[in-house]
Amino acid sequence: MTKKDQPIQNVIRSEISLLVGAITAVLFIVFGSSWLSDFSDPLKTAGIFIWLFVVILWLAFSVVRHAECLAVKLGEPYGTLILTVSVIGIEAVMIASVMLTGENNPTLARDTMFSVIMIVLTGMVGLTLLVGGIRHHQQSYNLPGASSYLSVLIPLAVLSLIIPRFTQSAPGGSVSPLLGFFLIFMSAGLYLVFLFLQTGRHSSFFIQPHGKEAPENLHDHEGLVVRSIGYHAAFLALSMLPIVLLAKSMAKIIDYGMDTLDLPQALGGFLVAVLILTPEGISGVKAALTNNLQRTINIALGSATSTIGMTVPAILAISLITGRTIELGLDPLEIALLSLTLFLSVVSFGTGRTTVLHGVVHLILFASYIVLIFD
Repeated sequence: MTKKDQPIQNVIRSEISLLVGAITAVLFIVFGSSWLSDFSDPLKTAGIFIWLFVVILWLAFSVVRHAECLAVKLGEPYGTLILTVSVIGIEAVMIASVMLTGENNPTLARDTMFSVIMIVLTGMVGLTLLVGGIRHHQQSYNLPGASSYLSVLIPLAVLSLIIPRFTQSAPGGSVSPLLGFFLIFMSAGLYLVFLFLQTGRHSSFFIQPHGKEAPENLHDHEGLVVRSIGYHAAFLALSMLPIVLLAKSMAKIIDYGMDTLDLPQALGGFLVAVLILTPEGISGVKAALTNNLQRTINIALGSATSTIGMTVPAILAISLITGRTIELGLDPLEIALLSLTLFLSVVSFGTGRTTVLHGVVHLILFASYIVLIFD
């Protein structure tokens, strides 16, 4: 083997997940209809589910890896922004793909968005604050950055997921055309203004404060090979494509499992959200362990903000164009959980410092969310 061939082989080895994902996507495009038409054999169904789950998770880790490499090249807050937008972009495109090609499920987008918010603001935040607090006792972050996230997230969540439950023109949590147009421009406009400020004049809000930086560079991970910006941007997009193509197949199996086992439908949205957010959660935990809590906050609060700012305009536009019914308004129990989560987040991120106690409280609320899915 010549030295000229080594870089090519290194690229192939590092992008093996993309090769496996592409082969899997092609196989399901060709044979998926027959494979997913009959779920009478539980072993076959379980095998297909495990296959899809492993491939999608592997690809999601690849997306995070390329996003972290871009973070090294571009610095903060651009690095974390690319990570959160990429991961939530997968979620938005998966929902849109299922809406356009699958059966009409009016609560799919709502359940997935609610699951993402609860997972990141209670589970991910709780775990990162707990492990960070155990190692470093107290951790500091940039208070204006956390406040900026919450000042955008709270109105997005209330207007998009709570208000539709109480409107009269489209009862049952549905959205009227007038409210739909308003939510599209409100959520997209507010999110774009936030991104403009985050990457512009207020970018310093989202960087670890002076004198409180992480003791070691978060991006110096063993085995992380950083190449050009164009390389990582291209392979990040390519790694997302098979996930989108396999989304419908995964959704079919999850829906079948929910119906067969008589499980709550909200559990389907929870499983999709966990699948998408696992690599990002690991990145957040690593940041907390290296005492770079600001990156953890950028990941968690950024994901919660992005999931509404990006998903609501996409799914409402599809609904208005195709005529499919969309239910955005949460049920009363979910409204109570969301309100409590937002209030707790304001309290936890209102002082500029966190401890183990904050992590424990968030994890208790996450456990309550899991229990109430089944109750």
